[in-house]
Amino acid sequence: MKYLIFSSLVFMAALFIGAQNETDKEDSTLALHVIGRVKKEAGRTEIVLKQKYQPGLRGLADFSHAYVLYWFDRNDSPEKRSTLEVYPRGNRLNPLTGVFATRSPSRPNLIALSLCEIVSVRANVVELRNIDALPDSPVLDLKPYLPETKLESFKVPDWAK
Repeated sequence: MKYLIFSSLVFMAALFIGAQNETDKEDSTLALHVIGRVKKEAGRTEIVLKQKYQPGLRGLADFSHAYVLYWFDRNDSPEKRSTLEVYPRGNRLNPLTGVFATRSPSRPNLIALSLCEIVSVRANVVELRNIDALPDSPVLDLKPYLPETKLESFKVPDWAK
């Protein structure tokens, strides 16, 4: 599952780059819009969307799980964004690995992705079973989990087992 998620992000990035003019590719930027925030209070985890995005939640309650894309906002520094190799899970016993082969929050673009169980959807609030985001992390997007994305076979390095 982890590699399917990583592959999806790589595919989205490739689509973005492919859509640009050849001369714009080298130093391009893009604008993202924060649609809501992660809230964690009294043992509950919620995504609270801005009111204007509430219509986008229609039908989400029919799914058991959703991918949440959010921003590692507390990790934003030139040093962290320039990190390209890390010890997975912060463990120096693991081999030095490229950030694109890990889920490290230190990376050029601070996009995070979690697969979460949906507890409920009401108004502009999605309650989740859990998410590995910090409170008040900016949420960029929600996408429902579809069973067609299930992998029957996959491989992972020893440190990820």
